[in-house]
Amino acid sequence: MAQQSYAQLVLITCLKAGKIMMESGSEVYRVEDTMKRIAKNAGLEDIQTYVTATGLIVGSPSEENSQVIQITQQSINLEKVAAVNRGSRLFAEGQLSLPDFYNHLNEIDHITPDFPYTWKILASGVVSSTLMIILRGDWQDFIATFIIGMLGFSVHTFFGKKLEMKFLNDFLAALLIGVLAICSVHLSLAREINNIIIGSIMPLVPGLAITNSFRDIMAGHLISGVARATEALFVAGAIGGGIIVAFNFF
Repeated sequence: MAQQSYAQLVLITCLKAGKIMMESGSEVYRVEDTMKRIAKNAGLEDIQTYVTATGLIVGSPSEENSQVIQITQQSINLEKVAAVNRGSRLFAEGQLSLPDFYNHLNEIDHITPDFPYTWKILASGVVSSTLMIILRGDWQDFIATFIIGMLGFSVHTFFGKKLEMKFLNDFLAALLIGVLAICSVHLSLAREINNIIIGSIMPLVPGLAITNSFRDIMAGHLISGVARATEALFVAGAIGGGIIVAFNFF
C-alpha cells in the first residue's frame, strides 16, 4: 500500500510539473523529458507520458497506475519553466525529497513573481515603437506607435481576462490599433498608417506559439505542433480581421 501511494505521488508530481510548464509556454518535448526525469529519479523507470496542448496523461505499467490532468489556461511565463527545471535538478541531486518537491511545485505555481501589469504595458509600447523604426518606419510616427501599441496591448490583456471567447480580444485590440492609427494620421499626429499598424500589432503576434509549434513538429509531436500552429493562425486571422474592419469602416 505504501509503495502504491508512493507511485501515485510520483505520477501526481510529474503531472504537476508538466502542467505548470505547459501553461507557462514550454515545448511538449521539454515537458515530456522533465516528467520522465522526475519519475526516473524517483525510482519509477517505466513511466509512460502523453502530452498535448490541452491535457497530460502519465502512467506506470508496472504499478498499473495512471493520472490525467487538463490544461485549462496558457500564458507566457518562462520564469515558471526555469523554476520547475531548477527544482527538478535539486530533486535529482537529492536536495529535495519527493513530498518536498511536490510542495515546491505548488509554491512555484502560486507565488512565482511575474512582471507588473504596468511594466508589461510600457514594454509593449517600447517594442511597438522600436520595431517600427527597425522596419524602416519614420521617426515622426514613433510617439504615436508607442502610445497606440500600449493601448492595443491593454485592450488585448483586459478583454482576454474578461471574455470567455478566445481570439475576440485579439480582434478587438487590432481593431482599436487600426482605428487609432487612421485617426492619428488624419489629425496630423503621425505620418504613415501602415508603419504605425505594423509596429503596434507586434506585441500581439503569437511568435512563441509559432516557434513552439515548429519545434514540436520537428520533435515528432505532430498533434500538439499542429494544434499550436492552428491556434497561431487563428490569432493572426483575428488580428488581420480587426485591421480590415478598421480600414473598411473608419
